Amino acid sequence: MDYIYVVSGLVLLFLGGESVVRGAVGLARRAGVSPLFTGLVIVGFGTSAPEFLVTLQAALTGHHAITVGNILGSNVANLMLILGTAAVIQPVLSRWAVIRRDGVAMVAASAVFVALGLYGEITRALGLAMVVALAGFIGHCYRTERRGEAPPEHATDDGGLARRYLPVGIAFTLVGIAGLVGGSRLLVDGASAIATRAGISEAVIGVTLVAIGTSLPELATAIVAAIRRHPDVALGNALGSNVFNVFGMLGLTAAIVPVQIAPAFLRLDLWLMLAVSVLLIGMLITGHRLARSEGVVLLLAYAGYVALLFSPYSAIT
Repeated sequence: MDYIYVVSGLVLLFLGGESVVRGAVGLARRAGVSPLFTGLVIVGFGTSAPEFLVTLQAALTGHHAITVGNILGSNVANLMLILGTAAVIQPVLSRWAVIRRDGVAMVAASAVFVALGLYGEITRALGLAMVVALAGFIGHCYRTERRGEAPPEHATDDGGLARRYLPVGIAFTLVGIAGLVGGSRLLVDGASAIATRAGISEAVIGVTLVAIGTSLPELATAIVAAIRRHPDVALGNALGSNVFNVFGMLGLTAAIVPVQIAPAFLRLDLWLMLAVSVLLIGMLITGHRLARSEGVVLLLAYAGYVALLFSPYSAIT
């Protein structure tokens, strides 16, 4: 039954995230909001909504390892699994405006996450400060787009339904939110039970199964964008989602209930996230793109990382 909960939760999260993005983007367009700003904020929050709901649900029920592991694992998956997949399908070309804005913010978010891990706890005050920092980042994005400095990214196709029919857009959004809420609850309950019964730590489950599950909206966006030969969309969405995950999702969760960060995450995972963040930006700056061969390396490295987590030599206990 626990596995049914997990599978059902993953399906609901994927469908719910897709529905929220479609409905919210359509409604924002109808309201006359800038497509660039809409793409960054709505799609960024939309694809990160599963992470937030799973993170909050886990924190409220005392499963702090899943709370931290989900955000950490999702960020690692965004950089290695999602961008690696996109690059294998279509080389990801980098634009300086994306790197200068989203890339720097993503590295900063990773560094803050490591610092919080060293501190060991995210208090309500720190959580509120992270949310304020995210608001500042969004404001900066809005100003740069008003000046025409930022390239178009995070584009999402809603099929034109919400633009033509307001009730359809509202329905998409509400149904999506319901799916995310239900899916997050099923996934957390199922994953926790599996971890307890199998003797696997909740930290490992959070970094792998839960994190990959809540990253499905980003993965779907990356695959579709790469197939349509718009890999820059995958790049912008992955970088932006990592910023939202740390400052928005983890920060907002901590503002509601303080989050404890286990020392085990400092043995490998937090440092891996920071190292991959810096190396990825370095590759994009020097090579001006993420080639297929580099995408293969990222995917193989991610597979090795996941295998290590489930091995007897796992750094997370």
